[in-house]
Amino acid sequence: MTGAALGATRATVQWRAKLARPVPGLAVALLVAAVATAGGKLVPVVGGPVLAILLGAVAGAVVPGLRGWRFSPGYAIASRPVLQLSIVVLGTGLSIQQVVHVGGQSLPVMLGTLAIAFGGAWVLGRLLGVRGDTQTLIGVGTGICGASAIAATSAVLKPKEANIAYALGTIFTFNVAAVLLFPPLGHALGMSPHAFGLWAGTAVNDTSSVVAASYAYGGDAGSYGLVVKLTRTLTLIPIVLFLAVLVARKQSGGRVSLRAMPWHRLVPPFLIGFLAAAAVESAGWIPESWHAPLSTLGTFLITMALAGIGLALKPSDLRKAGHKPLLMGAILWVAVAASSLGLQALTGGM
Repeated sequence: MTGAALGATRATVQWRAKLARPVPGLAVALLVAAVATAGGKLVPVVGGPVLAILLGAVAGAVVPGLRGWRFSPGYAIASRPVLQLSIVVLGTGLSIQQVVHVGGQSLPVMLGTLAIAFGGAWVLGRLLGVRGDTQTLIGVGTGICGASAIAATSAVLKPKEANIAYALGTIFTFNVAAVLLFPPLGHALGMSPHAFGLWAGTAVNDTSSVVAASYAYGGDAGSYGLVVKLTRTLTLIPIVLFLAVLVARKQSGGRVSLRAMPWHRLVPPFLIGFLAAAAVESAGWIPESWHAPLSTLGTFLITMALAGIGLALKPSDLRKAGHKPLLMGAILWVAVAASSLGLQALTGGM
């Protein structure tokens, strides 16, 4: 065998080994995601994505070998590229036409609650000592769309698994509280279905919880709340862009201007994919029969990503953070819910 042929053979072997490296971890994340998806259907208040990170963390603790070096590359693929792909797929469920119609009606309440969420996260983070990525993730998750917003933000910030887990745990806790408390509170306040849909769409963290709470309320609260929530999801675009700029400038020591910054750092590719998917949906190029499968696929991909995060998670990292992130999330959730009601009353929406 010649030297050139031997070199080519070695390169092929190395290439195959590199491709095979993430397979064990991806297989475990896929299995956990499948179990979590089935469990999420039985307990829809919890949902598959949140259940995935819980099951992943438990599996990693019960079977320590799952946190070994053989599985780590696969978990990394699941928690980054798979997560980014899920965001692109979920973009197919967003119609620009719906956003224009509903967004105009709900814009004052939506912007007001977003300001409360982000401003509150900044103030509470300073007061409670919850800083850095955890502070940002809880603020974005509360202000925009729960696990999906945390996923999109994580794709840019690349935080530690413990920070993601804390933010998701906080969001999960108050998603459950919202589903249980919002419908009876809405009836006690005498809210119309339209008003309740706006309240749920702007004050409940996760899309699945918005659906559960607003459809339980009755009337057209469900459909209106869902569209408000999808419109609210669009605010991910400027937020992620802003964070991408901050991260890029920080990595360069603050010396890089926007013109000199590479486009893929200023505008993450997954965000372009998200916008392209929404544009294709708005143009009516996605058949109606594809919507449900695409939504299911997007949710499963994000479930798999969170399974990878849970499997790589070390409980010791969570213990170091303490109870303050949960307290921050509780205060922020109450503030957003109350401000949504107050803004509706001021704008005549109730």
